[in-house]
Amino acid sequence: MVNSQNDPVYSRQVIELLTVANEYCMFAEKAEEYSKTDIVNYFRHILPLLYIKGSVLKPIAAEDPDDAERFLTEESWELIFNTLRNKLYPDDSFWAFQDIGASNTDVMKVSIAECLADIYQDLKDFVMLYQKNRHSSRENAVAEISRLFREHYGEIITKALPALHQLEIKRII
Repeated sequence: MVNSQNDPVYSRQVIELLTVANEYCMFAEKAEEYSKTDIVNYFRHILPLLYIKGSVLKPIAAEDPDDAERFLTEESWELIFNTLRNKLYPDDSFWAFQDIGASNTDVMKVSIAECLADIYQDLKDFVMLYQKNRHSSRENAVAEISRLFREHYGEIITKALPALHQLEIKRII
């Protein structure tokens, strides 16, 4: 029997990230119902919160890594991506620096919708795996979302947020 009081899988930080991740996913899945302004505002507000919640997670190692699963299909990702791209049109792209190795960077055009859909994919898989009623599944969910924050969606947030901020400024001025 797992003592949930001392188990990092059930820590306050994990539960808070799970709550924010679930909210993000539910909004993204219903983005078709919202205006461009509502979408920009929502993501401008939730991305910093997601970054904070992801950054305070302590990395853990899953005892049974074979219990890790991915759930989101390519079709589901594309649906979120296309919905957001269409809603943000014609303001979906921005320029960002891309590390190309050996201390070199390049500037490339990036899609806000792609950033948001990539974050969605990481968070949706986390939420779905954590919802399984097995400790090993939850442990894998936490281990993976912690790794993905460091290696994937944390950096994506830092790229997408300034672009969303600029869209907000354009709207106000």
